[in-house]
Amino acid sequence: METAVTFTRLVMLTLVPYVLASQGTMLAGRAGVFNVAQEGIMLVGASVGFLGAYLSGGSLLQGMLLAMAVGGLFGLALAYFTTTLKMDQFVTGLALFFIGMALSTLLYRLAIGITLTPPLIPTLREIPLPGLSRIPLLGEVLFRQNALVYGAVLLSLALYLFLYSSGSGMALRAVGENPMAADSLGVNVTLTRYMTTIAGAMLMGLAGAYLPMVYTATFTEGMVRGRGWLSIALTFFGGWSPHLIFLGALFFAAVEVLAFRVQVTGVGIPYQLILMLPYLATMLVMMPTFRRLQVPAFLGKNYDRERRTLL
Repeated sequence: METAVTFTRLVMLTLVPYVLASQGTMLAGRAGVFNVAQEGIMLVGASVGFLGAYLSGGSLLQGMLLAMAVGGLFGLALAYFTTTLKMDQFVTGLALFFIGMALSTLLYRLAIGITLTPPLIPTLREIPLPGLSRIPLLGEVLFRQNALVYGAVLLSLALYLFLYSSGSGMALRAVGENPMAADSLGVNVTLTRYMTTIAGAMLMGLAGAYLPMVYTATFTEGMVRGRGWLSIALTFFGGWSPHLIFLGALFFAAVEVLAFRVQVTGVGIPYQLILMLPYLATMLVMMPTFRRLQVPAFLGKNYDRERRTLL
C-alpha cells in the first residue's frame, strides 16, 4: 500500500509540466494557432526560471514570473509572425523552438559560466491543506503537494468551465472552428489569437520552470527531455479538451514514473530502452485513437480579415 501511495504521489508531481504545456497548446489551438515550439519555450523557461530564482537569492516566485514573461514573449513573436505577417505556423514554431533551445544555454552560460559544482536553488515545498491532508491515503496523495500541483488541477477545471460555460469561451472556440463566421458576429479574431497564443506560451514557460524547481534544483542542458513534444501528442490525444488532457497527463506521467522506477531498480534492461517508454506508450495510445481525433477545424491556418480568406 505504501508503494502505491508513493507511486501515485510521484505521478501527481510529474503530471504538472504535461498539464501546463498541453493546456497552453490547447488554448492557442482553440483559436487556430498551432504552436509547435513547446520544447524550446520550456527549455528557456527552465533556464530563466532557474536564473531568476538563483540570482534573486532563492525567490521561486520571481523565477516563475520571469519564466512566464519570457514564454509570453515567445508567444507574442509567434502571434505576430503568424497572425499579423501571415507566415506559416509550423515553420515559425520550429524556428522559435531552435531559438529557445539555443537561448536557454546561452543565458545560463552568460549568467553562471562553467562551474565544477552546479549552483542550486530551493525546491517547491509541500503545502498540506488543513484537514484534507489528514484523510487516510487520499489526503497523502492529493492534499500534500506543492502549489503548482494544485494549480495544474485548478487550471484544468477553470479552462473547462471557461470554454464550455461562458460566452467568451464560446467565442474563442468559434475562432478556431470558423474565424470568418466569428468575425462576422463581431469577435475580434486577431486579438483572440494574440491573447490565447501569449497565454498558452506563458504556461509553457512555467512548465519549464517547474523542472529545476522540483526535480533537480539546478538547470541542465536538454533537461526538458522531449516533454514539449509529448505535450503536443497529449493535446491531440485529449481531443483539445481541458478535462481529457488532464486525464491523459495522468497516463503520461504514470508511464514516466514507471520508467524511472524500473531504471532505479536495476533490472537488466538497457536504460536507453527504458527512456523510450514514454514515447513508445504515446505511439501505442495514439494508434487506436488517431481516426477519432477531433481538432479545431481551422487549426494551423491563418486568417486574412481584409480578404475574408484563410491562408
